Amino acid sequence: MNGADAVISTLADNGVRACFANPGTSEMQFVAALDREPRVRPVLCLFEGVVTGAADGYGRMTGHPAATLLHLGPGYGNGIANLHNARRAGTPIVNIIGDHATYHRKYDAPLTSDIETLARPNSLWLKVAETADNAADLAAEAVQASYGPPGGSASLVLPADCAWSPATRKGPVLVAPSRPAPDPAKIEASAKAVRAAKKPVVLMGASACGEAGIAAAARLSAHGVRVLTDTFIARQPRGAGLFAPDRMQYFGEQAIKDLEGVDLMVLAGTTEPVAFFAYPNAPSVLVPEGCAEAELADRREDAQAALAALADALGAPTSAQPNALSLPDRPSGGIDARTVGLSIARHMPEGAIVSDDSVTSGAPILAATRTARRHDWLGLTGGAIGQGIPAAVGAAVACPDRKVIGLTGDGSGMYTVQGLWTLARENLDCTVVVFANHTYRILGVEFVRTGSGEPGPAAASLLDLGNPRIDWVSLAHGLGLAAERCETAERFDDVFASSMGNKGPMLIEVALD
Repeated sequence: MNGADAVISTLADNGVRACFANPGTSEMQFVAALDREPRVRPVLCLFEGVVTGAADGYGRMTGHPAATLLHLGPGYGNGIANLHNARRAGTPIVNIIGDHATYHRKYDAPLTSDIETLARPNSLWLKVAETADNAADLAAEAVQASYGPPGGSASLVLPADCAWSPATRKGPVLVAPSRPAPDPAKIEASAKAVRAAKKPVVLMGASACGEAGIAAAARLSAHGVRVLTDTFIARQPRGAGLFAPDRMQYFGEQAIKDLEGVDLMVLAGTTEPVAFFAYPNAPSVLVPEGCAEAELADRREDAQAALAALADALGAPTSAQPNALSLPDRPSGGIDARTVGLSIARHMPEGAIVSDDSVTSGAPILAATRTARRHDWLGLTGGAIGQGIPAAVGAAVACPDRKVIGLTGDGSGMYTVQGLWTLARENLDCTVVVFANHTYRILGVEFVRTGSGEPGPAAASLLDLGNPRIDWVSLAHGLGLAAERCETAERFDDVFASSMGNKGPMLIEVALD
């Protein structure tokens, strides 16, 4: 047994069941060790942003970390954007970052870099192995640390000689930490504040949005307390039989208008809401002037239990009328995000998983699927586009018996288009829907909102994706997927229905031009 064997076996003993990888020379011992550890499924991704996004999608669906295998500092750097999203989501991930042999670092070889500085901002835990046995111990620590709470990346830098040197033992099996119970004083103070408020709102963060938290939110809503979630949630169960809280508006001015008159904001598993970006003459904080705030539970605490305790303290109904199943009629005519949303709501099967990176097209689909069959929705928690396809890969690996739907814009999809190849290679049951408007439409909106006026020729050239136009059908075919372009609502309805009725990967291009 060498250090790589000890590390991978320790990861498996601690519950790691998947390794999303883009390895290089310094990771070859770890790659070889995967042949000797059948409990861990290796999944090759052609770009590190797919590796990390897939680990995020996997962790959101299972609640347990996958491992990533990354090649030194540049490999980790390529995956940072989706590790940023995963950090915002609180997703447990264990990053195994290969490094030069300990004695080779001093020579400053071309791939030498300061891995620790690169990895530290997105890592809850970061350590560098020194020996083979030490690496095994650290592997166990990394899994434990990834759970947080609130959860996030644990990064183990594994020098090549620590992987190939003999190991005398595996690392220990460590107990995953649990979230602290809600603070009775916070519950009492929040209940008192709600009773005294004229127009209270409860704002739910990602950790509050499990089924128990949604059930408690339904009770609060039935009691007359409005409930909102953060704009982007790591994973939210939705659909028939479940309460559907509204979401905090994305644009700051819309959020402020929506919250007009609110005199109390209770925070459950989240922090004070702020605008995504700063704008001239616009506030950064989205709490209305004169509105009090009460922290029911922070991001580390059990926010779902805290919501239930608040409902009990207020004497809220013990049950609330859930959404009934209601499916829309077949759409017709021109195709747009609204008609696509209607078709998704019509045909999405029970237990589907939606990975959403559709940017400007997402809101109508979110609204249309409110009373669809039960499903889970994975949001763009950190705002770094390029998450949709990779997170769909990870969700499909995590839940092979559930249909996965990846929603992406053409701009965001091109960030991590390599994920289509992994969908085909692994024959994952995932349908990717690409909204092709051949522009960075969200940037066109933001150009005006930031006071930059109307784009001239030079500026417009940086917002345009139509020269040359991306042929998504040909691109998907080249990466091994069946694909079709849909130009009418009826055609999309037919193609999407067929994809939901058949297993395997497919891409549908929605022609929005």
